[in-house]
Amino acid sequence: MDNGLLSTILGFILFVVKIYQYGMIVYFLTSWLPGVREGGFGQFLGKIYEPFLEPFRKIIPPLGMLDISSLVAFITLSLFYFGLINIFNMIVPVMPIL
Repeated sequence: MDNGLLSTILGFILFVVKIYQYGMIVYFLTSWLPGVREGGFGQFLGKIYEPFLEPFRKIIPPLGMLDISSLVAFITLSLFYFGLINIFNMIVPVMPIL
């Protein structure tokens, strides 16, 4: 495969992961705003992010009112993002995307 094509594919995947991360932050912030999570926008975000967050919530119990499973999920997604970059750098040494 051409290095340019691989870079383009990786760039697209990284873009999607970054957009997903930003959306996750918005979803987390909706929990602080009364009524937003129950509204149409909050339910839409819930359909996108709850399937990803559910396994983390099963493994990590809440600490009182503090739910750190969301933070662990976000960190895991960030590690996935940087892991993709590192794996790509092992395959193709020069990487213009970061």
